[in-house]
Amino acid sequence: MDLRETTVDEARALLQRALTLKTDRNALGERPPLQGRTLGLVFEKPSLRTRVSFEAAFTRLGGSSIFLRGKDVGMGVRESVADFARVVSQYIDVLAVRTFAHAKLEELARHASIPIVNALSDDAHPCQAMADMLTLLELKGKLDGLRLAFIGDGNNVAMSLARASALLGVDFVLACPPGYEYPAAFKADFARRFPGVELRIEHDPKAAADGADAVYTDVWASMGQESEADQRREIFAPFQVDEDLMAAARGDAVFLHCLPAHRGEEVSSGVLDGPQSRVFQQAANRMYFQMALLEWLVGGAAE
Repeated sequence: MDLRETTVDEARALLQRALTLKTDRNALGERPPLQGRTLGLVFEKPSLRTRVSFEAAFTRLGGSSIFLRGKDVGMGVRESVADFARVVSQYIDVLAVRTFAHAKLEELARHASIPIVNALSDDAHPCQAMADMLTLLELKGKLDGLRLAFIGDGNNVAMSLARASALLGVDFVLACPPGYEYPAAFKADFARRFPGVELRIEHDPKAAADGADAVYTDVWASMGQESEADQRREIFAPFQVDEDLMAAARGDAVFLHCLPAHRGEEVSSGVLDGPQSRVFQQAANRMYFQMALLEWLVGGAAE
């Protein structure tokens, strides 16, 4: 699953199915749709929400899952990525992969005969972004015309949110320090995928938050950037989401964060634990969106 190929109709159908799965206890019918099916998870990065939400989602759908740490699999080391893809396709029905290089996911997809789900790469976090769209839809009742401000680095989460927003009619803006905008390759790909949609970037966080329906942030140093943490902490300090910044947004604006959060760095404790924060509802929606996605990929139910 990659938002680069997802259509508007597919995205909207998945969100509606996720809402149904969350609100209707009888949505799965008498027999779980993925009974007897198996989800494989290969994680080369540590995880809490992603792993647990995928495993819980597949269990609720009636299936089982197999978790493999990347170093144990040795994909691309002990054997080629292509060989791994061909072999694992014989054992399981769908594979979720959390990795560094996005190219590894693309190579897996080329050689596997089963669906490959991006559970996070350095270039994208599509399941997170779609769960965020689900949260906004649930909270606001619509997506078209909403304004979403992302305050921080032009990282994988920001890139996937930009794609999801363009797909679903959300007005998205990134506020970041100069030099921390989106990579050039992403900007070129976005322009091809969404011609006529402006990829908005601000360097003033208050200007980005002005009139926003939701304000979103993420850690300033992602996994793999630990050596830059001290430098980034200094550069991004003016971009902390605090009560003053939230006041620039709409009065009914909500605060979002993909977690884990560093209180006192990218977000103040007052905002993260305050009345506008919806971060735990947002985290819960990872499971419901992934239920809809896995049901569609393996069983075709979302169609």
